[in-house]
Amino acid sequence: MQFDNLSKDIIGCAIEVHKQLGPGLLESTYENCLAQELRLNNINCKTQVALPVFYKGLNIDCGYRIDMIIEDRFVMEFKSVSEIIGIHEAQILTYMKLAKMNNGMLINFNVKLLKDGLKTYFFNK
Repeated sequence: MQFDNLSKDIIGCAIEVHKQLGPGLLESTYENCLAQELRLNNINCKTQVALPVFYKGLNIDCGYRIDMIIEDRFVMEFKSVSEIIGIHEAQILTYMKLAKMNNGMLINFNVKLLKDGLKTYFFNK
């Protein structure tokens, strides 16, 4: 799998946040700091984006929120947990499907090296 420049830039910003803060903080702290780092690098992002569920023609507001959408291309989900488990991966895949986006990243900031907490997801169009 080959990353495009935006993917590399996002990962670079996430690494910078992790380098500055380290592990062990709340997800919301990493989310807000990453949003700031992305903006400093002229990358557009939206945080806590409402995600309605469309079910049999009805728009049902279930209170779901995507942690971050970057450049209207990447669904981002942040964790600060001891390890990523299956439900975390299922969550981002479902969010990508509901948001009709083909790119996603799951970042667990509660690791010593951020590369150990980073997972990327790509759907073929």
